[in-house]
Amino acid sequence: MSRVAVIGAGYVGLTTAACLADLGNHVMVVDIDREKIAQLRRHQVPFFEPGLSELVERNGKAGRLGFTTSYDEAVPGAEYAIIAVSTPEGDGGEADLSYVEAAASSIADSMDGPLVVVNKSTVPPLTGDMVSRVLRKRNANHRAEVVSNPEFLREGSAIQDFMHPDRVVIGSHDPEAAAKVARLYAPLEARVLITPNIYTAEMVKYASNAFLAARISFINEIARICERVDADAKLVAEGMGLDKRIGPSFLDAGIGYGGSCFPKDVKALAALAERFDYHPELLHAVMAINRDQRMLAIDKLRECLDTLEGRIVGLLGLAFKPNTDDLRDAPSLDIARVLLAAGAEVRAYDPAAMERARVLLPEVEYSADAYALADGADGLVLVTEWNEFRHLDLGRLKMAMRRPVIVDGRNIYDPSMMRGLGFTYRSIGRD
Repeated sequence: MSRVAVIGAGYVGLTTAACLADLGNHVMVVDIDREKIAQLRRHQVPFFEPGLSELVERNGKAGRLGFTTSYDEAVPGAEYAIIAVSTPEGDGGEADLSYVEAAASSIADSMDGPLVVVNKSTVPPLTGDMVSRVLRKRNANHRAEVVSNPEFLREGSAIQDFMHPDRVVIGSHDPEAAAKVARLYAPLEARVLITPNIYTAEMVKYASNAFLAARISFINEIARICERVDADAKLVAEGMGLDKRIGPSFLDAGIGYGGSCFPKDVKALAALAERFDYHPELLHAVMAINRDQRMLAIDKLRECLDTLEGRIVGLLGLAFKPNTDDLRDAPSLDIARVLLAAGAEVRAYDPAAMERARVLLPEVEYSADAYALADGADGLVLVTEWNEFRHLDLGRLKMAMRRPVIVDGRNIYDPSMMRGLGFTYRSIGRD
């Protein structure tokens, strides 16, 4: 099997490393965060991702997965170096590639022979050329070919997505290097798309995320219209999804998308388009609808309570999606801050994300469970559709509240049932 260096121990890097090790490869993960590496050496994963801790522990104990802060320990002798570092939003919305460039420089300084450098970070087209220039400039003695292999891992199901992918996308100016990367995925028996150049593979990731974000913003705009004509957005989406040309995925009206990918990737794609003198009107509309959608929950709550000042409001969920503790660009952050600014007392409960939230939202009171959250509350906003919220004792919840007001930002409850239980209930596109 192959020797692989993975640069970056975040969601993508650590999942990729653990899964490749589980396929029998020898993988060494490099990260500059000493505390994180120390945790991982103890087989402790520093974030919540179902199944990942078990995978790290199993492969760590088997000697197939190691962790270091030293490129000199990881890169020499490796056949592949996979860059999986962050590409945060820059000042103008563009992708900040400084971490990618730094990783490429460190790889070049440590490589001692031919190497395939695989860019798995989400990057705009032409980034592969930049990585190639860095590698050639800093190490002219050894040949390094650059390949784009974008990731399509969803937080909360990342291991499943890696081991059973819809597709593996690979692109390079060097067909031999692309074929070598494809061999890493051979045990998965997945569909592999090898593009004729690196730019196309880089673009696939941005186009995919932008399209999914557009579907979410589209159904949220439809939901706004549904509310005005007394139509049920959930059933409208179901009817649309039965059309084979459309399908049901990403047609759930709610308070919009968040997380580490969609928000920054749509912005970065728009910035890329403008850099090449094209105005991406659709992308700007997608972003504007998503911003507005977060505030819709606030508007519905204010309508039910007359005022937010002095009201006790509980947030059911904080993470941007279930089965993760990730709060990057989570709708809960904007909602909590607006409520606090309006004079409300804000409480929150999330099964996984409260420890991270305490740092970002210190003014919020954190509850032990959903029922403690509801005790004496004037209103609840369902922000994250965790499964445990689908199975709450709603009668008990209502009895605990001072005013039985629920704004369901994810449409997980049946409006007729909620009103039958005596709740003042608002949802998205179903009122």
